[in-house]
Amino acid sequence: MKIFIIPLKALEIGFLSSGIRSASISTKQEFNPSTTENIIRLSEVEAYKVWARVELEQEKEVEEAENYMKKTKDYLDSVMESAMEEHRLFEEEMNTMAMAEHDSLVNEAKIARKTSKSLEKAATFASNKYIQAAAKSASSSMKTALKVVSSDSKKVHPS
Repeated sequence: MKIFIIPLKALEIGFLSSGIRSASISTKQEFNPSTTENIIRLSEVEAYKVWARVELEQEKEVEEAENYMKKTKDYLDSVMESAMEEHRLFEEEMNTMAMAEHDSLVNEAKIARKTSKSLEKAATFASNKYIQAAAKSASSSMKTALKVVSSDSKKVHPS
């Protein structure tokens, strides 16, 4: 709509000048070229005023748009910084959780190793005791068998 301001003003000035001419003709006054020149000068001045006003409005709109773009850029920078900070915090939290999980697994592995060594020692001890008991049992059986054999040889058999 602002584009049409200058042509409308020019049309108004044109109608004004033709109105003055027709008024001078209808009142039987003599046509005065200086009046027309004054009207043309007036129209030029008015056109320049309108042009300057439009240009000033355009500069204001450009400045407003630039300010809006700066605010938008600042907002986007703020949002991006906030997102990056949130990402850093998330990353730190995940690293902390991962380290805690790692430490927990390492501790469980140490406990399992200690338990397995204890179980190995217990199994070795039990195995040794079993072997000793078996050896004692075998030794005892052999002694008993020898006693029986030696006592049988001293006895006279009735046969």
